[in-house]
Amino acid sequence: MPKVKTNRVKYPEGWELIESTLRELQAKMREAENDPHEGKRKCETLWPIFKIVHQKSRYIFYLYHRRKEISKELYEFCLDQGYADRNLIAKWKKPGYERLCCLRCMQPRDHNFATACVCRVPKHLREEKVIECVHCGCKGCASGD
Repeated sequence: MPKVKTNRVKYPEGWELIESTLRELQAKMREAENDPHEGKRKCETLWPIFKIVHQKSRYIFYLYHRRKEISKELYEFCLDQGYADRNLIAKWKKPGYERLCCLRCMQPRDHNFATACVCRVPKHLREEKVIECVHCGCKGCASGD
């Protein structure tokens, strides 16, 4: 008889502290994915999803790096299970990227003239004072703001 594989994930110690918040954010994500997109531009339909991914990643980042409330094991578990974006958190650790909204805003291949996104320009250097990023809807994530 073949072995039966169970899909049970063993949660590390401390999971119950963050589980409710992550479940709430997962529910928000499902809601954002199922929202009707009639009347919106093509790029605007993804903005709520980018915002929730940023929110989940920032939550886990602050719990581990700033407040030191969760263990390294739980932090790695969250990254491995996809509860947070590992690459985005890696950028937040570098100087100048502390407030980065998404990874698309810093990739030159996604923008005209191979530059960074308009939301990465500090507010005092902008010609227009109120802007919105086309990729994620960010209104400004430059670390000098």
